[in-house]
Amino acid sequence: MKEVAVLGAGSWGTALAMVLADNGHKVSLWARRKELVEEINQRRTNEHYLPNIKISENIVASCELKEVVKDKDIILIVVPTKAIRSVCKEVNNYMTKKATIIHASKGIELETYKRISEMIEEEIDAKKREAVVVLSGPSHAEEVVKREPTSVTVSSLNLYAAKFAQQLFMNHYFRVYTNADIIGVEMGGALKNIIALAAGLTNGLGYGDNAKAALMTRGLAEMTRLGKKLGANPLTFSGLSGLGDLIVTCTSVHSRNWRAGHMIGKGHDPKEVAKNMGMVVEGIRTTEAVYHLAKKLNVEMPITSQLYAVLFERKDPREAVFELMSRVGKEEILDA
Repeated sequence: MKEVAVLGAGSWGTALAMVLADNGHKVSLWARRKELVEEINQRRTNEHYLPNIKISENIVASCELKEVVKDKDIILIVVPTKAIRSVCKEVNNYMTKKATIIHASKGIELETYKRISEMIEEEIDAKKREAVVVLSGPSHAEEVVKREPTSVTVSSLNLYAAKFAQQLFMNHYFRVYTNADIIGVEMGGALKNIIALAAGLTNGLGYGDNAKAALMTRGLAEMTRLGKKLGANPLTFSGLSGLGDLIVTCTSVHSRNWRAGHMIGKGHDPKEVAKNMGMVVEGIRTTEAVYHLAKKLNVEMPITSQLYAVLFERKDPREAVFELMSRVGKEEILDA
């Protein structure tokens, strides 16, 4: 049995805490809101994020970050990208022993274009880290807590740490693979949210399966193109953290990015959609970051560019689709 600190009691943080609890580990779950902590500890529920789910007795929630991370040698971070640095700064102050840091968040920092593992490494002292591991893949929290079959990938610059994380999470319904390409694994998890937003948008416009298939396929090409430029293995984007996550996020109403895109396609204002979702829509911030990163690196990303125009320049979605479809003819494979 391990004692694990899980930081973030949203849907995904709670779901991963449940996996760890099912594996016999003792979980300390940190949440910002006192009322959520009381709900989890007293009623064993988290109704806002995961309705009708009974939370394991092996999970104890707390608002006190210091108490949650104290004496832990495994810390799992599952907070929105914009909160990574502030949370890690606090964690760095409270850690009392060297720990393996695992994160399951998906995004890119808006100002620096850095991946989450890079942000963690900058904010948590090297002498306090055994390693940084990323967990990513096609995994709706709503299905994981029902113990439905799910497969994900873990990656780290430290192969031993990746295998350690694999064994920590793996069980009969939660299968875990390792992948040495941490750049590709993190970028796949972040970039697929852009394409999921676009997929929801096309559905909101009333387009069908043909449009969705084209969008996902060419979206994968964009993801791979940028990933290669950043040093990722292109094959990673055909795996669980790339294609797998892309499929699940672009085709399910569980996906908050798809739902947000769908509402925008229906004519709702992007800012109001983001404000009223009740959960963070990572794809909106990621679209902004990746649009500027692609321009900086001179990487062609037409879907991302058109989505950026819809989200931040008030471009009409139908005009954006028209411009995508009217681009000059290309060679499919050479353009991948």
